[in-house]
Amino acid sequence: MAERRKRRKWSDAEKIRIVAQTRVPGVSVPEVAHRYDLNTNMVFKWIRDPRYNSGGDDEPKVMSFLPVEVATRLPTTEPAQEHTAEPGLIKIVLANGHHLEISGAFDTDTVVRLARGLSE
Repeated sequence: MAERRKRRKWSDAEKIRIVAQTRVPGVSVPEVAHRYDLNTNMVFKWIRDPRYNSGGDDEPKVMSFLPVEVATRLPTTEPAQEHTAEPGLIKIVLANGHHLEISGAFDTDTVVRLARGLSE
């Protein structure tokens, strides 16, 4: 009777390292699977899983920033009453088209979290 393989647990770090080896030029997935005594289908399953396959770039993900326009009001000779801007007014237009307008007293950290949530 054939001997059954003992089921092994692979850590996420080990899976990432094994999947990374399949991206080396000239190395096949069955070759990597054999190296670790794994079923080739298991390695292919890990390759399809985004947790273990970074898509080929081993560099850390680069943070991207949203475009920001800063508009300043230059002093004019017009009377101040013609400007209807409220004190403590923030208007933000996000790249995805969402608008955020806050007036009065506000917490800066809350505004930043809200803007980040709307940008996703």
